[in-house]
Amino acid sequence: MKTIDDLASEGVAGKRIFVRADLNVPLEGTTITDDGRIRAVQPTIAKLAQLGAKVIVASHLGRPKGAPDPAFSLAPAAERLGELIGRSVAFATDTVGESARSVVAGLGEGEVAVLENLRFNAGETSKDDAERGAFADQLAALADLYVGDGFGAVHRKHASVYDLPKRLPHAAGDLIATEVGVLKKLTDEVKRPYVVVLGGAKVSDKLAVIDQLLEKADRILVGGGMAYTFLKAKGHEVGISLLQEDQVPACLDYLARAEKRGVEFVLPVDVLVSPEFPDLKGKTPANPTVVAADAIPADQEGLDIGPKTRELYAAKLADAGTVFWNGPMGVFEHPDYANGTKAVAKGLLDSQAFTVVGGGDSAAAVRLLGFDENAFGHISTGGGASLEYLEGKTLPGLAALED
Repeated sequence: MKTIDDLASEGVAGKRIFVRADLNVPLEGTTITDDGRIRAVQPTIAKLAQLGAKVIVASHLGRPKGAPDPAFSLAPAAERLGELIGRSVAFATDTVGESARSVVAGLGEGEVAVLENLRFNAGETSKDDAERGAFADQLAALADLYVGDGFGAVHRKHASVYDLPKRLPHAAGDLIATEVGVLKKLTDEVKRPYVVVLGGAKVSDKLAVIDQLLEKADRILVGGGMAYTFLKAKGHEVGISLLQEDQVPACLDYLARAEKRGVEFVLPVDVLVSPEFPDLKGKTPANPTVVAADAIPADQEGLDIGPKTRELYAAKLADAGTVFWNGPMGVFEHPDYANGTKAVAKGLLDSQAFTVVGGGDSAAAVRLLGFDENAFGHISTGGGASLEYLEGKTLPGLAALED
């Protein structure tokens, strides 16, 4: 896979470089609430600008329906990018139209522009190869070279991710090179004990990765909403907790396979419960109750792991050589249900392990709860992409860069 350094050795000054970034940041109105993804790609963009390239940055944001929607504009991300790189950033109000062509034509050496949300064009996400290819042709006309650095999107077969690098000389950005290097340490170069912490809402989101990790991990610790389907599989009452009844047989199978292979599969021993979901906007005190994991009342909902489970999980992380964490342990957005996720984050920091936070809500939680991002081995920018890589899938965006 060619890198930016390879491009630099060939000379990029004055060339138009299309950078497929991941600027898919959370917004409240036009206010960015977490700029982690912009900060992650900023070094690649700054490096190309310093080399004298004309940098064209493109990304998706949210899930617009293939047409312009002001709620999903990338204008706030473009403004924040300019602040981070210390340069004026031009903004095109469309993707391949008159504004994009005019803005790109006006770029000088070392200047940067951001195109409007790629998903405002239906061709970006189309399942039809011809429609997607036609949009990729229009994007290709804007640039001389392509740099893929949107790791959070490499598992998508989208025009700007998969089709465009087939139309231009291409290379991987520094962020993607780093992400792939880290993931290899979780698959090919694992230091043991290898401990995996999985949380989040649904078991179904993690089925394939659990299937693979049962062959590689030494311990799997489970929390979050997905834990209640495993507790149900063990015959426990889970009340009104999040439950995927149709996944109970799969959970039983995984528990049996883990025991057969000697993989520690650790479930909560106590949980915080409440009769209702907490208020996440006003963050009204919730006053949860702690109960044993096998004694959840029928009218209560599990919303975080309990204090004994926090201690147990910290102990299971203490001697780890490698840790991969994907998914919070509870409703971390509310202070009364954040302690489980805090305990896991602190357990990673207290261990001597190589620690990887697998993007998505886990990365958001690290930042929201005030932890130093630099203290972790790596915080991924792509939760879904990380999981699919660990599942052993071919990621379209990476495959396109390797051609």
